[in-house]
Amino acid sequence: MKVLLLGASGFVGRHLADALRRRGDEVATASLRDPAAAAATARTCDAIVNLAGESIAQRWNDDVKRRIEASRTEAPRAFLDALASGERRCSVYVSASAIGYYGSSLTASFDEASPPGDDFLARVCIGWERVAASAAALGMRVAIVRTGIVLGTGGGALATMLVPFRLGLGGVAGSGRQWYSWIHVADLTGIYVLALDSAAGPLNGCAPNPVTNAEFTHALGLALHRPTLLPTPAFALRAMLGEGAAIVLEGQRVLPKRTLECGYRFEFPLLNGALANLL
Repeated sequence: MKVLLLGASGFVGRHLADALRRRGDEVATASLRDPAAAAATARTCDAIVNLAGESIAQRWNDDVKRRIEASRTEAPRAFLDALASGERRCSVYVSASAIGYYGSSLTASFDEASPPGDDFLARVCIGWERVAASAAALGMRVAIVRTGIVLGTGGGALATMLVPFRLGLGGVAGSGRQWYSWIHVADLTGIYVLALDSAAGPLNGCAPNPVTNAEFTHALGLALHRPTLLPTPAFALRAMLGEGAAIVLEGQRVLPKRTLECGYRFEFPLLNGALANLL
């Protein structure tokens, strides 16, 4: 199978490209900055995976929020419009999304059948998925992977955390009670392969055993043999990240119910095993 990866230079994109090549797939790449050129490449491919999007790991302001939303809605819409204007052989469209779709909660659990939230990230995800679903009108099977906190080597959330934790400066963020629905990057790429091969609709890209921020902090400290005694107050994170601090301070307990029902079996279902593998 020849797969077009949009957003292939990102952390997940690099890992997914390697996984696809290892199993014998051909990988093509393109950028949504040029929708017409990306559509031309897509016409030579059997499947499309769209991982493209402005990073949310930055201090938010109105301009950043506009770029976050536009990169996930306007850019793929322009690409699919360009793809619709000519002949094509693509039969599958897989789009990234995020567990921010569900909003945040300290007490609720969410799976793929749960309704969306109503904060900024939830609204972005709703629009993101609505554009992805429009690919069905082009005759493509559509799957959507709602991704949690991705742990892996060479980038992602873990790389950001390692420096302060290795210096013994890691600690609980805010209350520590917020849920972290995490996933090892090897399992995330496995879910994308499942989506390419057979699945349709939403799949939660997170491990079946989410943890609180306090539990995550303790596990990472143990894995690195470092203390985790210095908490980061909520006000400090808000000062550094603005509205973007919500990513760290708020969370959701998300379970991959439909992912499991579709036949995926996790290589790293537990956090300690995932950290031991990566560290």
